[in-house]
Formats: sequence, C-alpha cells, structure tokens
Amino acid sequence: MRRLKLCTLLLVFTFFLSMFHSDAFAQTLDKPETKQDENPPKSDPEREHAIELYKQGKFVSAMPLFEKLAADRPTDAGVRESFAYCVLQYSGTLSEPELRRKARIRARKIALEAKSMGDTSQLLQAILETPEDGTEPKFSDRKEVDDVMKSAEADFSRGDLDKARQGYERALLLDPRNYDAALFIGDVYFKQHVLGSSGEWFAQAIKIDPNRETAYRYWGDALTALGKNDEARAKYIDAIVADPYTRRSSVGLTNWLQRNKLTLNSVQLKDGAAITREDDKNINITLDSSVGKHDPASSAWLMYGMNRALWSGDKFKKEFPNEPKYRRTLREEADCLSVMISSLKEQKDYKKHPEKLDASLQELIKIQDAGFLEPFVLLSRADNDIAQDYASYRDTHRENVRRYLDEYLVPKAPESAAK
Repeated sequence: MRRLKLCTLLLVFTFFLSMFHSDAFAQTLDKPETKQDENPPKSDPEREHAIELYKQGKFVSAMPLFEKLAADRPTDAGVRESFAYCVLQYSGTLSEPELRRKARIRARKIALEAKSMGDTSQLLQAILETPEDGTEPKFSDRKEVDDVMKSAEADFSRGDLDKARQGYERALLLDPRNYDAALFIGDVYFKQHVLGSSGEWFAQAIKIDPNRETAYRYWGDALTALGKNDEARAKYIDAIVADPYTRRSSVGLTNWLQRNKLTLNSVQLKDGAAITREDDKNINITLDSSVGKHDPASSAWLMYGMNRALWSGDKFKKEFPNEPKYRRTLREEADCLSVMISSLKEQKDYKKHPEKLDASLQELIKIQDAGFLEPFVLLSRADNDIAQDYASYRDTHRENVRRYLDEYLVPKAPESAAK
C-alpha cells in the first residue's frame, strides 16, 4: 500500500482542477422457501392438512397443527417457519394488546429457531423483522381507523377474506389516504385470484404514496401470475426506485431474475484509493495494493483520493453551508468519480489501448457516458451518508434512476430481448 500526504500534493492537484401485512409477507405464502426436513415421511396426512389450511389463509386453524408438527419433527425448519407465521397472524386476532405483544414475541422466537436450523427464506427474514419487544404496527394515527384496520387484519388471519376486504374498505372510507387499506384490498383480491382487480387496487395505493415499494412489488406478483413477464419486471424495477435500501424492495426482482435464469449487470468497482484524516491539516491518501505502479488507473485513483480529501475539508462547507458537520454526499462521490474518469480519458495509453483498463473502470466510463453516474453512485456505492441524498434525487430524477435499472442493470427476459 502506498500512502501520500495531502499537503505535498495539494498544489499539483489545484492546478489540475483550476454518490406488516403483515405487508412483507402476504404474497410469499403460497410457496414459502424453507429448509425442509431431510428425511420427511413419504405420506403425512397431518402435515398435508396443515399446509392446505395454511395455503387457504386459515392460519389460526393451522397453528395448533403446526405446533404439534414442530414438536414431533424438531429438525423440520419449514414446519417451524410456518408455525412462526401462523402465531404471528394469530396475534392479530387477539383483543388484548398485551396478549398480542406476547404472541408476536413468541412468533419471533420460533422464527429464530428455524433460522438456527439453516432456514434463510425471504418469509423468515420478514418474520424476524418483528421487533424484539413485540411492538405491533400502527396503521393510522387516528384510533378509529387503526381499530378498523386491526379488526380487518384479524379477519384476514382467520381466513375470512371477504370480511377482511370489507373492513379495509371501511378504513379507506374513513381515511382515503390510507396506503395500507388500499394495498390490503388489492392483496385480498390477489389471494382470491381476482388478479385484474388486485392490480387496480395496487395502482390506487401507488397514487397515495409512490415512494413506498410494496404495492409495486405486489402488482408485479399479480402480473407474473397473469403471465405478463415484461410488465412484472417493470413493476419490480419501480419497487426498487421507490425505496432501494430496504431488503423487501428487491425480493420481487430477485425472484424474477431467478425464474428467468438471469443475473444483474452490476459493476463491482473496488476502491483504489482511501483517505484518512490525521488532523485538520494532514490527510493521508492510500492507494490500494491492487493498483500497480504502472497501472493506467494509478494516477486516476490518486486524483479521486485528492478530490475526496478536498471535499472532506473546506469544499464541503462551501457546498453545504447548512450541514452541521461533514458527511460523504452524492455530489462529492459523483464529482470525484467524474474527475477520475476525465483523468483516465486524457491518458495516452487509454486512448490507444482502452482495453488495458480494468473492466470495472471501462464499465464506469460507459455509465457516465450514458448519463447514469448519479444513479450508479446511489445504487452501487451508497453508504449511510450518501443514502441520505436519495429521496431528493429521486424526487427530481426518478426517470433517470428507472432508466439506469431498466437499460443497464436489469437484463430483459430472453424472449423480450430477441424482439
């Protein structure tokens, strides 16, 4: 590793200069991805009956069956996961808040047992997002609306889908801006295989709040069930545009990619330079050992590091006078990468033999040339600080984020790409 003091390079650099339904669960129930018992019985009517009730959405009826199965088959992670989910749904049917809280704590404990057996399914991960203290979700700040929603949720957990839908409709009449009510009406229709109506209600939820990912993802599932593969892909992309930093938002797209045997066209850009501040006057720039002395990227990464060093000082204060202290920003990272790319393009070796450049840097140049540098930073290089800039960028450049995903990151299905 090579370390350079900023104070010895600053003049040179200045000359060159002059990124609960139950809501996570509802549509993963038909085919939960779980680690099953390695030696299940060939015929198991008791288990089959429990699974049938589960698929019908009759979680309260299925719960005692899964509890017995979990005791009889202690190595079956799939049974334990289903048991955990049934307990979680059962909690919503209880009238006393303290009993609901205890049931939710119990569901999480059972889910942790399934995890210890090797279960890594998406459904299990969602169950484990239940707070350790059993705090339940609140559907509205208005008690009347919240009570109606919780009553409808209890009907949903008992498998009475028509009554649940009527409850959600009442909640929406009381509060036409209630996202969950519109979303859950669509989900009920999805469970009843009325897929056209489900899509209409997911669209209604999106109108209420276009920056929540769930309705896009659920709509994608409905379109998948209708065989509309390309349209489903579009909705899964929209889910990520809405909220790229939650695990849930990528679930639909991940499943879509797996079904179509595809992988993301991601660019893994390894940092070639890092900065560390010794004090207010001295900042170290460290070039990674992977960047060789005669590597055409060496001087470019040095430029990147020096620009970051400037940003961590006075440049940040000038660009963000209202920020109380320094943080890494989208503007900084995009600027530093842009300076690095300009440096690469100006090198004689690059112009004569661009293929000698590291593949990830070649891709980075293509990304900038296409106008996607900011989306690249936000989706591929964001830390907690940079992520703070996403909402404002999305509000003004939503289509650019979407185009980056659609045109660059997410491949099209083979039959679509051939058109």
